[in-house]
Amino acid sequence: MTTNRKASVGRESEGRRKRKSSVVRMMLSMAGTVTTFGLVMVAAAIFILGQISERGPLKAEHRIVIPSGTGSREIAAILEKEGVVHSSELFLAALALDRARGVQGHLKAGEYAIPQGASIRDVISILRSGKAIVHKVTIPEGFSVVQVLERLRRHPELSGEITIQPEEGSLLPDTYVFHRGETRDSIIRQMQEAQKKLLDDLWPKRAPDLPFKTRREAIILASIVEKETGVPEERPRVAAVFINRLRKGIRLQSDPTIIYGITKGKPLGRPIRKSEIEARTPWNTYRFKGLPPTPIANPGRDSIAAVLNPAKTDDLYFVADGTGGHVFASTLEEHNRNVRKWRERMAMRAARLEKEATGSIPAKEKRKATAAGKVDTSARHGGEKTAAGKVPLPRERPAR
Repeated sequence: MTTNRKASVGRESEGRRKRKSSVVRMMLSMAGTVTTFGLVMVAAAIFILGQISERGPLKAEHRIVIPSGTGSREIAAILEKEGVVHSSELFLAALALDRARGVQGHLKAGEYAIPQGASIRDVISILRSGKAIVHKVTIPEGFSVVQVLERLRRHPELSGEITIQPEEGSLLPDTYVFHRGETRDSIIRQMQEAQKKLLDDLWPKRAPDLPFKTRREAIILASIVEKETGVPEERPRVAAVFINRLRKGIRLQSDPTIIYGITKGKPLGRPIRKSEIEARTPWNTYRFKGLPPTPIANPGRDSIAAVLNPAKTDDLYFVADGTGGHVFASTLEEHNRNVRKWRERMAMRAARLEKEATGSIPAKEKRKATAAGKVDTSARHGGEKTAAGKVPLPRERPAR
């Protein structure tokens, strides 16, 4: 009995040893498999890292557009199609490797300039940065709404039809930056918001006892100032002339208001006719006292600031000085003297231009005169530019 028990125990011990040995062998086999897999993964990672850091296929800088809402796989396809990367799959593998390493950062939509020879790593870095190419549109001070909308329609990097019809004078001229594909309506909204923000800042700081009560009236007057002078330092003084006239009940007599009544914001392209001075349009400030019913343009920051805080002068008149600026006067007698000087200067200029056109002035003298500023190919009268060779003298009309 004892001998049998010992034999049984021996057999059980041998069985346990065999089972342990089997488990050990299985564990060693699994460890070998895991080690091999790990080595393969390490080797793959090293390979991918090497490939994504290699110089890319671009022979020159290339622009690409990543539309909003595009996923990683679609972006990879765009890059391969555009010749930015050799393989979309390698690009996706690089993203997967980054995720495994805990590298954060989404690829952002936009228009990007990819440099010559950029590696996949470089491309990923550029797309994650979000530093897309920016475009800009410049709206000059004094543009009417008609002119603003036409410029926006012609801009090739903007998208969409214009569905907003802004009021005249509601847009702030400036340079606006945007990314390709931004809508034209969004630029209009930015311009409207920019003017509102400017008025929110300037209106509480306005001078006391101004002859207008509303922001809208301030913009109307600022639009006239904007069209009357292109010299920034003159604007507070031009504004003062009109404000003094409003206080005294004198007609503003501004040429640009005549033009707006004719063209509704488009350039006239010729001198004003006597019949147009006498025309009873709502904007003609030669015919009516006070402000016109709407702005005649979109004024810039300086013109808006000028009407809210005009120069402190008694001036009631101004006339062009022949150099792009104006001379001012507080009495009609002084103004008439300035007008006579203007006419004499314009007569001399017209005579010189005629001699120059007929070849009476030697080329050497012509160059000296031009360099000295004695021969000017354009003149300004009341803020309106006049083509060379067509220099008008001031008309006989009510004093400005």
